[in-house]
Amino acid sequence: MKEIIGVRFKRPGKIYFFDPKDNKIEKGQYVIVETSMGEEYAEVVIANRHIPDEKIESDLKPIIRVATYKDKKHNEENKKKEKEAYNICLEQIKKHKLDMNLIDVEYKFDNSKVLFYFTAEGRIDFRDLVKDLAAIFKTRIELRQIGVRDEVKRIGGNGICGRQLCCCSFLGNFETVSIKMAKEQNISLNPSKISGNCGRLMCCLKYEQDVYEEKLAKLPKVGAIVKVKEDGEGVVDSIEILKEKIRVKFKDKEGYYYKKFNKEDLEIIKDVEEKDEMQGIDKEELKELKKLEKLEEQDLQEMDNI
Repeated sequence: MKEIIGVRFKRPGKIYFFDPKDNKIEKGQYVIVETSMGEEYAEVVIANRHIPDEKIESDLKPIIRVATYKDKKHNEENKKKEKEAYNICLEQIKKHKLDMNLIDVEYKFDNSKVLFYFTAEGRIDFRDLVKDLAAIFKTRIELRQIGVRDEVKRIGGNGICGRQLCCCSFLGNFETVSIKMAKEQNISLNPSKISGNCGRLMCCLKYEQDVYEEKLAKLPKVGAIVKVKEDGEGVVDSIEILKEKIRVKFKDKEGYYYKKFNKEDLEIIKDVEEKDEMQGIDKEELKELKKLEKLEEQDLQEMDNI
């Protein structure tokens, strides 16, 4: 077991473990830590805690110190500088006539570097821009191109649920989301209903997917032929996945009738092959869904290249 504290550099953002160095640090305090990018000012989101060694992926770095009043003031000054740097960079982008959209500016705590985050269609030759910015700020400059998901995460907003976007409140890392997830969760495949503010598939589709996959593996598919003791053979008409309820269509002399059963109450005689999730969708909606899938693939490739 090792004693750790968990810190976060931005809210929301990934939580990193550090060695508290015999300090008792409360949640909500701030510390100065050493990272690959230099010294950083970080918020403590997990107070002193012991965790098993196997949960720690690499050697723990010790904190440099608990943040002082001077550190706090320095961080506040950096935040003011970021706003000024943002406006200066906008002027320089206009001067160089670059087709890019500046999103955010970040000063490293020790002022060793200033990062400018932007979005753009394709690659941008910003070498001259970097030279001018370095001459103005007298420090190292880094321009970092980000995707639309990161852009919305930094800008903020509310989702269709009415709550603050997941990526702006608690989501530390983006995970792969697919149209198949929406299909398996019986959600309409209308692109406008399964897309987030960023124009990509909603991240919340991922949250319950493992449960849906586990349950679907045990249930017959719609169209499967099943057998029930009292009613004989019938065809699966619909499924309530989370409740594990199956509605079966039977035929008698008077026509058709329907009954619901638990999965334990029926026997699968013949299951059906999984249908293409795009089958039966309007052509225009299908076009938009294909576009969403392509954008998802491009986002993954961009993340691999960063």
